[in-house]
Amino acid sequence: MESLSSDAASSPAALSPWETSTIEVFIRAAGFIGLPRSVGAIYGPLFCAESPLTFDDLAERLGISRGSVSQGLKFLRQLGAVKVHYVAGSRKDHYQPELSMKRLVSGFLRDQFTPHLESGDDRLDEIAALIESETDPALRTHAAQRINTLRTWQGRMQKLMPIVMAALGGANFFNQRSEDSEII
Repeated sequence: MESLSSDAASSPAALSPWETSTIEVFIRAAGFIGLPRSVGAIYGPLFCAESPLTFDDLAERLGISRGSVSQGLKFLRQLGAVKVHYVAGSRKDHYQPELSMKRLVSGFLRDQFTPHLESGDDRLDEIAALIESETDPALRTHAAQRINTLRTWQGRMQKLMPIVMAALGGANFFNQRSEDSEII
């Protein structure tokens, strides 16, 4: 998905220039943190919308396949970045974005980052066992030093995670007004 579909620009629910630019920001952000670009493209219009959007609204406005919308919404819901919103009289699910940075980051860390960090101890132990069987003493020493460096990095990341979450939970970033801090 290089840019938003030109079909979306000519549809009845065409995106405005500010929406298109905002969606591009989310596409880039998704790519930056290793998520599929379509995830950013789907979150973008939800973020911009004044009211919750349906599955069909997203597919039409973005001009992307229903399969991409389905996978993207499923992923965003698992992360806690999108919520289903009840609309009286409608049989369709309506989706709205999570606007709390703390919830967005904690969902990402919980689902994408923490599992890798937790499995790291076991993997480093496996690698250390392989190093012990290395016959060249100089190479064994070098490899052991590298594994110790990885263990140090991992330990620092494990200590950093609670600090990041605490900062997101209560910090008043850049002296924002107090009413703005409730969505952090």
